[in-house]
Amino acid sequence: MQEKELKPKVSIITIVYNNVRDIRFTLASVANQDYPNIEYIVVDGLSNDGTMDVIQEYRSHISTLVSEKDKGIYDAMNKGLKLATGDYVLFLNSGDELFAKDTLSKVFAAGADADIYYGETKLVNEDREILGDRRHACPEEFNWKSFKYGMNICHQAIYVKRSIAEPYDMQYKLSADIDWVIRAAKKAQKIVNVKAYVAKYLVGGMSQQRHKQSLQERYEIFKKYYGFIPNLVNHGIIALRLLKHRIKHGKTRD
Repeated sequence: MQEKELKPKVSIITIVYNNVRDIRFTLASVANQDYPNIEYIVVDGLSNDGTMDVIQEYRSHISTLVSEKDKGIYDAMNKGLKLATGDYVLFLNSGDELFAKDTLSKVFAAGADADIYYGETKLVNEDREILGDRRHACPEEFNWKSFKYGMNICHQAIYVKRSIAEPYDMQYKLSADIDWVIRAAKKAQKIVNVKAYVAKYLVGGMSQQRHKQSLQERYEIFKKYYGFIPNLVNHGIIALRLLKHRIKHGKTRD
């Protein structure tokens, strides 16, 4: 018990709706952690495909379970955030996983009392095969301006101190996570790079399915924080980098 009290409490929030195929991987990755101080919050959108049956198998590892209708992904995330009582919050959506059993231990051993911890991510497909790294490499150092050339830290790989974590802005339907991270980073005094893989991200989420709308939202978010002219220049650089990546690899990864 004494060891548990010395460790920061992390609230892991998983939102899910009708994803019986993938939810078990997420639940298991949290249940298998060797870290002693986890508050696990699962917010289900009233699934009817068997998802809740799988969730119930892991009920002993879940601190708070909500299953009710919501107004979309970020409404569900806000519900989870409101319920969180931990020192830090991590959003690990259905299908995504913590990278290894000792991931949380590594994160909080990387430095004391940071406002934000972040690490690298591997992409996985529906068969849980590792596809490789994201196209945007994780930066050596991170601050609120670091997203100007794209979201180079995966949302599932960033741990934010709850005291600086504001609700998600519901005006954005697909990219509110970018706005959320930038707002938190603007408040952060100490940001620690874990310098390790901390998450597995399942490709093919909603933002990829509605890619054009997602890009439009990202553009507006970046313009809001970085300015109209700098954002135009930055997007020119993004386009050139994407072209170079396509030429080299023949496909793109976020």
